[in-house]
Amino acid sequence: MASPITPSTGLGSGLAIGDIVSALVNSDKLAKQTQITTQTKLVTTKLSGIGTLQSAMSAFQTALTNLGKTDTPAFAGYAAKASDATKMTVTSDNSAVPGSYSVNVDHIATSSSVASASFSGGSSSAIPSGNLTVTQNGISTSITIPEDATLASVAKQINAQSATSKISANIITDDKGSRLVFSSTVTGAGSDITATSDVPEFNIVAGTKLDPANTASAGYINAQAVSASLTVNGLSITSASNTIDKSLGGVSMTLLDKGTSTVTVSGNTDGLKTSLQTFVDAYNAVVKAVSTVTKATVSDTPDATTGATVTPAALTGDSMPRNILSAIRNELVTTGAEGNLSVLSQLGITTGQSDGTLSLDATKFTAAMSQGLAGDVQQLFSGTGDGSNGLLKRMSAALTPYTQTGGIFDSRTSSLNKQQTDLQNQQTALDLRVTTLTATLTAKYNAMDLLVGQLKASATSITSFFDSLNAQQSG
Repeated sequence: MASPITPSTGLGSGLAIGDIVSALVNSDKLAKQTQITTQTKLVTTKLSGIGTLQSAMSAFQTALTNLGKTDTPAFAGYAAKASDATKMTVTSDNSAVPGSYSVNVDHIATSSSVASASFSGGSSSAIPSGNLTVTQNGISTSITIPEDATLASVAKQINAQSATSKISANIITDDKGSRLVFSSTVTGAGSDITATSDVPEFNIVAGTKLDPANTASAGYINAQAVSASLTVNGLSITSASNTIDKSLGGVSMTLLDKGTSTVTVSGNTDGLKTSLQTFVDAYNAVVKAVSTVTKATVSDTPDATTGATVTPAALTGDSMPRNILSAIRNELVTTGAEGNLSVLSQLGITTGQSDGTLSLDATKFTAAMSQGLAGDVQQLFSGTGDGSNGLLKRMSAALTPYTQTGGIFDSRTSSLNKQQTDLQNQQTALDLRVTTLTATLTAKYNAMDLLVGQLKASATSITSFFDSLNAQQSG
């Protein structure tokens, strides 16, 4: 805060009033200002330290989540690859068997698309009140058409239930008028959509093909829904879905287009190594973050102000970082899902004695793979059943008390923010006190200076009187 004192010299006293007031005010506020400054720096530093930990642990949790995704398993012992990715995509799990398979897709599964009869008034066409029932695979969805309904409002009613019905509606307008078109995310033969309604235009009979040139025609567009048809090494497979995960052991195929592709299943050594290194790097980032916020700095040169040779880090002496390390290290040595792999050291992952970080020994990892442990890595990390006994979920659970909303980090941050606000209030109060004290002391010294000036003037007048009297007597 800028000082309100204007440096000046008293005209009556000749004293440096500004300097005197500044010295007195600074002396009065020194202790409190030092306390506020010290505490503010401490709180700011702690907030920064907690932010560093939060960032590292959030990144670790994100890595754990990505490594645990079931649609793209990171620790699969085997990797499947399709020779033509435009025809299909493939993934494999640990039950896959190395080999090569010729897959020929005759056609992919399609969904039903049907259209109502045509309405001449477009999307705003008036629709009489009544009932509409849309059916697919024997499951019916009923809709009550209210008074003053339009083609657009009926479509909106259908779409409001699409999450459960799997059927959606749109309006397509061609040269003949506007039709309500029903579509579905359900695929496979027999999944055609039908409709019955009090509104004749909405009636769609099973197996009836739409005649686009006839405004009164309603039915399926182009072709009815069909199932996927393919062969694997010459063996025929039919599937209502384009995702086929039970026909080729341990391999899931997602069909994209008809044609031939070769699916190759082989050991996933490189993929496993990459995933393990990702886990190691994310874990080490947390360990290093803890070290950064807790390890004090030792200097050979004493601090110019305090004379200290040891400078504490943001959270030196705080138990929270130690508890974090204890929690995640405990999960590294805890036995989870039963299997041939029980500890990370079997894969060549060890803990450094000096800093506690993990390291992956490529030679030991290769040796583990040669012993046939590739298929067990997934179970070690992802566990069995709901995965709660896998390292990924156990490690994430250890972090959650700190990172969750309202957790330890949020609680500590909230407490420190309150301290920071209180310190700001104390600073405001101290600044007000300084302003008031400065004004008070300045007024008092100015009054004193005025009195001294008056006394000097009186003394000068008396001296002049006696000098004049002496002069008269001498004359």
